[in-house]
Amino acid sequence: MFLLLKDLNRWKVKIELPFVSDTYSLCQASTFENCQLVNLVPRAAYIHVPFCAHHCGYCDFAVVAGRDDLMDAYLQALQREMGPEQEEIDTLFLGGGTPSHLPMPQLKKLLDILRERFTLNPDHEFSIEVNPDSLTDEKLHLLQEYGVNRMSIGAQSFHTRTLAVLERRHISEEVPRVVELARSFMHSISLDLMFGAPGQTLFQWQMDLERALALPINHLSTYGLTYEKGTRLWKSVREGLILPLTEEDERRMYDLAMDWLYEAGWEHYEISSFATVGHRCRHNQAYWINLPFYGFGLGAARHLNFIREVNTRSIDGYIKKCMAGDSPTQQREAHTPESYARETATLNLRRKEGIIRRMFRDQTEIDIDDIAHDVIRRFVMQGLLEDDGSSVRLTKEGKFLADTVCSAFVSAI
Repeated sequence: MFLLLKDLNRWKVKIELPFVSDTYSLCQASTFENCQLVNLVPRAAYIHVPFCAHHCGYCDFAVVAGRDDLMDAYLQALQREMGPEQEEIDTLFLGGGTPSHLPMPQLKKLLDILRERFTLNPDHEFSIEVNPDSLTDEKLHLLQEYGVNRMSIGAQSFHTRTLAVLERRHISEEVPRVVELARSFMHSISLDLMFGAPGQTLFQWQMDLERALALPINHLSTYGLTYEKGTRLWKSVREGLILPLTEEDERRMYDLAMDWLYEAGWEHYEISSFATVGHRCRHNQAYWINLPFYGFGLGAARHLNFIREVNTRSIDGYIKKCMAGDSPTQQREAHTPESYARETATLNLRRKEGIIRRMFRDQTEIDIDDIAHDVIRRFVMQGLLEDDGSSVRLTKEGKFLADTVCSAFVSAI
């Protein structure tokens, strides 16, 4: 199973979207062969825009820097991959890369392509990821015209040294400017903050949280820095040029975020995600419930008909394949009922609601207690899970060890 526990499409994955039998037809057979869910049309779509002004040293996403000359060819290839169908969806997410890096003509072209392909329902959520130094008033007006109503801003930190270590190009003063600029255009504004950067202190992290909460935002994503193999930051650690923080330091930072945001009235609705009332990211929640979704673009993932696929990360290969009418898919995994249940359990555990027994049984046709009773009992005794009879959820202590708990559920099924 190539699914990672960190993030799906950007695996920033993401129950205000109700998963109940009167909304989605669920399986009533023991295999997927006659399952009505197989033919369910997804209500969520992810579009990957790989272009960046600069490739940050920690980033392992499918991004392209210094190749803006490929933008037009990429958009043409993206349109070919998406095809001519038109479908109604509830959520649309533009991720990257840096979608806001696109110049006005290319950004408008992308939005035109999406308008031709998808119809957004009146109560839609249309998100875009932006960097603080690449958003203009002109672009905001264009985004609003096309129905974009949610923005995720890659702030990462308000400290100059931390931004430098992460190789971020913007300055901290640009973040408040962008938030103020966007607040009259967007229903929801989210900030990304990163903790555990080399040299970062607990006090600096506290100041980052304070400055974020002082802004008119309603969603916050907090990510612990990971040293992905092959990135420049990973190489610097290997060469002894950078000293990572200890796991205990990172734990204290995550603990501080949970406590501070809870006291400020924010809801911790997913391991890395916090929101004020009514501002959960609906698109990401579809991932964590394990609903089907579309994914188009370089390195994009999708989940259709119980098959999970991931596109190539080579931009030249992607453009060539799409323009030739070939599939850009690089990885493919067809689920069995058991593997689908395994994946659903691990994704559900990241949510505040956890694994809801009735929902899990309706969705997978498998009773979680039949396959993971001993695991649940063991982690409840260790204080990592809580079980009230109707659902199984991570405790606060369990959130620090989420990968360990999720791995045990995988092996138990």
